[in-house]
Amino acid sequence: MKYISTRGNAPELSFEEAMLTGLARDGGLYVPESIPTMSADEIAALAGKSYEEAAFIVMRPFVGDAFTDEEFKGIIARAYANFRHEARAPLVQLAPNHHLLELFHGPTLAFKDFAMQLIGQLFQFSLARRNERVTIVGATSGDTGSAAIEAFRGLDNVDVFILFPHGRVSDIQRKQMTTPNDANVHALALDGDFDDCQARLKDMFNDFDFRDGVKLAGVNSINWARVLAQVVYYFTSAVSLGAPHRKVSFTVPTGNFGDIFAGYIAKKMGLPIEKLVIATNQNDILHRTMESGAYTKEGVTPSISPSMDIQVSSNFERALFDAYGRDGGAVAQLMEELDDGTFTVSQGAMETLREHFDSGRASEEETSATIEAEFAACGEVLCPHSAVGVKVGNEHLSATPMITLATAHPAKFPDAVEAAMGARPDLPPHMVDMMDKDERVTRVPNDLGALETLITERIAER
Repeated sequence: MKYISTRGNAPELSFEEAMLTGLARDGGLYVPESIPTMSADEIAALAGKSYEEAAFIVMRPFVGDAFTDEEFKGIIARAYANFRHEARAPLVQLAPNHHLLELFHGPTLAFKDFAMQLIGQLFQFSLARRNERVTIVGATSGDTGSAAIEAFRGLDNVDVFILFPHGRVSDIQRKQMTTPNDANVHALALDGDFDDCQARLKDMFNDFDFRDGVKLAGVNSINWARVLAQVVYYFTSAVSLGAPHRKVSFTVPTGNFGDIFAGYIAKKMGLPIEKLVIATNQNDILHRTMESGAYTKEGVTPSISPSMDIQVSSNFERALFDAYGRDGGAVAQLMEELDDGTFTVSQGAMETLREHFDSGRASEEETSATIEAEFAACGEVLCPHSAVGVKVGNEHLSATPMITLATAHPAKFPDAVEAAMGARPDLPPHMVDMMDKDERVTRVPNDLGALETLITERIAER
C-alpha cells in the first residue's frame, strides 16, 4: 500500500513513512493510492466481534507490510486497553430511528482518543524499532491536544508541543493539557484562534530546515493514521444496526472534516452508507460550501461548541482530491486561491461531493435547546458539539437509520450544559483531582520565528 499527496508533487510513501511524516512536502495531505474494499460477507462477519478484532480487520489492508499481524494486533490491543466501556464505542437509542454513537469513553473523554491512542502506540513501536527521536507539534481547538498529550506523555523518544488558542478552550480542556508534568510535554497558549494555530503548524512543516532539524512529526488529522483509526467505528456501529443488509446514515459534528472523511472512506470500502451529514455550528463554512460551491473564509465567531470554531477545514482537501478525480494540480490551485480567502468548487466536483455528503447548521440557541430537549425526552446528556449533530441529524431523518456521533463527554463543557438544562454534569472520578492541580503553560505570540525558537530551545534542554 502506497500513499500519495493530494497536491500531486511529493514522493509516494509507505504507511509507516506517511504516518511519521504527517504533511507532505508539497503542502498536501497523504491518502492511499487506492482504497481497499470489503465484500458484503466480510462486513457481515464483523458482527459479534470485539472492537479490537474489528479494528484489525478494517485497518489491516492499509498498513501493508509495516507490521506483522501479531505486531499490529498487539498495537491495537494496547491502544484501547484504557477505555472505560467494554464496547469502546457503544450505541444509544435517542428515538425509533435515531441512534447516538458514544465516542467519549477513552482516557480524555473525546472521540480523538480512538485515533490518538492508536497513533501513540504506532509511533512508539516504529520509533523504537528505528532507534529514532521525533518532535510532535500539534494544533488543537481543544480535544486533540489533550488526547495527544495523554498518548505521548512520558515517552523517551518523543517531545510533544501542543498549540491551543488562548482563552478559546473550556477550562477542563485547558486543564487536561496544562496539568501533566511530564518533561516531554509542552502546552503553548497562542494569541489567536484555532485557524492561527493550524496555520503556524503548517508553516513549520513547510520550513524544511526547521522540520528536518527537529525531526518534526504531526499528529493532527492531517496525519492519515488519525483518519484510518476513525474508520473503524463506522463499521462497528453500522453492522450493529444491520449492515451490510441495511443502509445507514451518519451525522457528524464537523470542524476539521477528519471524522466525517473517515466515514467517506468506510463508504468507499463498501459499507452501505446512504448519506454522510456534515453538522456545523455558526462557523458554517462547510455548510455554505455544500449549498453554494463557494468556500469563503469569514472569520471565526467563538461558540459554546469551540472544537468546531474553524474556517479552514484541513481534511476537506482530501475530499476535494477525490471530487476532482484525484487531480493534484487542481487541488493545489484551489489551495493557492484559498490564501486569498476563497475558492469556488467546480460544478462537476460539487455534484460528486453532494452524492456523498449533505449538511446542516445549528445556532447557539438551537444547540442549547437540543441539549435541554434530549435530556427531557430520553435522559441523554449531550455536549454542545454532539447537540449540534443531533439537531442536524433530526432534520435529516428518513426511513434509513441515522447514527449521530457524540464526540465528547458533556462534563468537558459543564458551563454550556448547565446553562442549557439547569444541571451541571458530573466529572468522571479520574478527572476530579485534575481541576486542583497546578498548570504548566507558556503564552506564545502568533509568530512563526518565536515558536520555532522556543521549540528548539526546549528540545535542547531535554
